[in-house]
Parts: sequence; C-alpha cells; structure tokens
Amino acid sequence: MTTTGVRPAAPAGIDGVIVRMRELAAGLPPRDGVAVFNGVYLTVTEEVRRRVTAGAFRDRAATTTLDVLFAGRYLTAVDEAAAGRRPPACWRPLFQLRGHPAVRPVQFALAGINAHIGHDLPLALADTCRDTGTEPRELEGDFHRIGELLVSLEERIRETLMPGPDVLDVADPLTHLLGSWTLEAARAAAWAAFRALWALRERPDVTAEFEERVDASVGLVGRCLLTPLG
Repeated sequence: MTTTGVRPAAPAGIDGVIVRMRELAAGLPPRDGVAVFNGVYLTVTEEVRRRVTAGAFRDRAATTTLDVLFAGRYLTAVDEAAAGRRPPACWRPLFQLRGHPAVRPVQFALAGINAHIGHDLPLALADTCRDTGTEPRELEGDFHRIGELLVSLEERIRETLMPGPDVLDVADPLTHLLGSWTLEAARAAAWAAFRALWALRERPDVTAEFEERVDASVGLVGRCLLTPLG
C-alpha cells in the first residue's frame, strides 16, 4: 500500500517527466479519465520547461527540482494503480471512476488537478526545500509564477472541455458542481499545508498524521468533483 509519507522516485529531469507523460498518453484511450488529466498536465509541464529554459524563474534549479518531484508523485500514483495497489486517497476517485460514462471530461481534468495540487504539491514543496537547502520564503515567488500559469490553464480547460452554452446553462448540475471549486483556492490551501508541514518537520509523528488528513480531505473533494451527472 502506498502511504503519503513514502517519497516516490522522481524521473530524470523535466525531459524525463515529459517522455513518461507522452508514453502514458500513447497507451490510454482518449476518453479515459487519467488520459484527460494527463493531457492537461503534459501541456503544463511543456510550458514550465519552456519558461525554465527562458529564465522566467528566479531560482531555475529549485523550480526544476520542484517540477520533477511534483510530477513524480502523480506518476507513482499511476504506477501504483496499474500494479493493483492503492494509491493515495486523493487519487483513488480518479482511478476508480476513470471509465464512468456519466462523468464528463472537465470533471476528470479538475479532479486530477485537485488531487495533484491539494495533496502532492505541499509534499513536493517540502521535499524541494530539503533537497535544495532553501527556505519556504525563497520558493514563494516562483511558486506564484507557476501559479499564474496554472490559473490561465484552468480557464483554458473550462473553455475547452466544458459543453458549449447551447448545452450547458445555469440549470445544468455541472455548472454548480464546478462552480464550487477553484484552482486559486486549491493553490492557497496547498501553500498553507506546505508551511504547516515545514513547521512540523521535526515532528515526524505529527507530520504523518497531518499528511493523512490532507490526503483524505483532498480525496473527498475529488470524489465530489467526479459525481456522475448522466
């Protein structure tokens, strides 16, 4: 069984992450829920690589480390599910409902983002600080730069994957479901969780309990986002 306290193996650099995601994309049916999220995440990672290369981040090394460690948690969850083991609770709704015909593509995308931002990001930020010898305040600027990219991408996801105005209206349950979750709120919660984890780093017992609570609560939100709507 995978636990939140187990640190997953990370791919070799951002290029390694992209190669792995492209391999996943090639092997999954397009309508598969994991494939939908993977396509979104691949687009984000390719853009992060472009911006890292262009010098858009203050600390290129730390940003690269964060990107790779962050992706490693998602890819490990994929491997755990493929091997018949239980991934972290935050990812289970997506893997369990990935083929449900009454769950729409935008729900799969946002549920994956919810799991990855809400649970994986705080842990990856803490791992990055440990690996690079940096303090949270040194990562904050680049964290927000990445966040600006993610927010713009969320808007694109909603425009691309949500039904058109002739299909979706105020009475559609999807309107209410997706209106209850925003990436901006998830990012703020992730940063707060990371700060708490960092403050608790000398208390492994409390840290483990905190991680489990975050994992469970993010998984609950994911299950709500994946409510079958017919």
